[in-house]
Amino acid sequence: MKNNLKNNLSAGSKTLSALLVSASVWMSPAVLGMSPAVAAAPVTGAVVGLPDFADLVDRVGPAVVNIRTTELVKQGGRGEIGEDEMAEFMRRFFGGAMPVPPQGRGGKAPRNRSQVPEEPVQRGVGSGFILSADGYVMTNAHVVDGADEVFVTLTDKREFKAKVLGADARTDVAVLKIEGEKLPFLVMGDSDKIRVGEWVIAIGSPFNLENTVTAGIISAKQRDTGDYLALIQSDVAVNPGNSGGPLINMRGEVIGINSQIATLSGAYNGISFAVPIDEAIRVSEQLKKSGKVTRGRIGVQIGEVDKEVAESLGLKNAQGAQVAMVEPDGPADKAGLKAGDIILKFNGTQITRSSDLPRVVGGAGVGSKATVTVWRKGQQLDLPINVAEMDGDKPAKVAKGKGGKSEPAQAKANALGLIVTDLPADKKKELGVDGGVVIADVEGVAEAAGLDEGDILLQLNNVGIKDAKQFNALVTKLDPKKRSVVLVRRGGQTQFISLRPSELAK
Repeated sequence: MKNNLKNNLSAGSKTLSALLVSASVWMSPAVLGMSPAVAAAPVTGAVVGLPDFADLVDRVGPAVVNIRTTELVKQGGRGEIGEDEMAEFMRRFFGGAMPVPPQGRGGKAPRNRSQVPEEPVQRGVGSGFILSADGYVMTNAHVVDGADEVFVTLTDKREFKAKVLGADARTDVAVLKIEGEKLPFLVMGDSDKIRVGEWVIAIGSPFNLENTVTAGIISAKQRDTGDYLALIQSDVAVNPGNSGGPLINMRGEVIGINSQIATLSGAYNGISFAVPIDEAIRVSEQLKKSGKVTRGRIGVQIGEVDKEVAESLGLKNAQGAQVAMVEPDGPADKAGLKAGDIILKFNGTQITRSSDLPRVVGGAGVGSKATVTVWRKGQQLDLPINVAEMDGDKPAKVAKGKGGKSEPAQAKANALGLIVTDLPADKKKELGVDGGVVIADVEGVAEAAGLDEGDILLQLNNVGIKDAKQFNALVTKLDPKKRSVVLVRRGGQTQFISLRPSELAK
């Protein structure tokens, strides 16, 4: 779960300076060492033209459940658990944790409790909803994460001890099983058909206030938050304890699982996010069968393609996923993908944003064959690829340092403000490239763009760089009225960096 709400929440390169946090498990005041908050006095008044949710709530409310989790700890260890819970609370809501002295509370060494029996201590409270009459329950993965025991309470006050069948952290979905018959359950909707502006309600246990109903509208669809999948954004009030509860449309269908909020304070701030139910159901089916989710992977690290890069490379639109790094001996490497390629399609599915690729590849069958359409040096190529399993990713072996030993540099910087040397043969072999130059010194345009000594340049616009002589010749032919981009390798990452024409002309 991420703390920072990054990328794609607004057009261009703007970022939202709010923390993205889970609509997390509500910690009881006793656990947190806090006094219960006093509820504000209700405001009443005549409302005209708004829908009446009462019949809808009567119909769907009984299938929404309260989820209470406990953790087994040593007797007398409540102080330590309280600190752990508070640290988790601070991490989820404020982006950091409370410092704890390395030797225990107050700097004193903790007592040896190896012989002390364990007892259950409440960890927190979340929400969930019943999927079927035979007792399958859906909630967020973070609601049950680290719990030793999970209890599900219905609106009629029946309580069941639940078994966690599986949890998937990437989508924040978990499936539980309780032993019951003819239980009330909710109908699943189609999150692909939702419309921005339509009314929705959330039901859950914010601050451990069971079966609380809040209402609002869908604010946006396919909202990228830096996580594995795009989320549904709404203005429905969601607070700690709402996690895992359903987001329901006016037909009484579940269209999402309330999961996260954007906030500056730790509580509701007008923006909440839900996991689309279509994706959640696909995940839940795998969790029911095997307790885990199997996803495809091709072994690349990717980044966004911005407008400046797209224009310089001859792409009509800023779309696709730029390959920043290719895992050695991975599926993409064997298929011939290279750093700097722009992935436009996967098996015919358009890749509009870089975040589309992991979802499309993840849904592909492990071991299946696919076709990757890439843009490389002004041409579109189709490359066959075998999809591997995501579990067991191997970190890519990357070059470190300043690019190795270099040849004598030219005495004067070129028009980009760069002095470069040929990339040594052993470094080419290590990086898996057939050309490139190393920056020996940087000034002017290149320095302003963020280039640095030791960076390796692999491409200028759509032309691969072979050596320093060829690169300097290419620079002399650049049109100062047009943008240019260089493909840069720094450490284990590869990315395009744009150079502004106004800077180049100076």
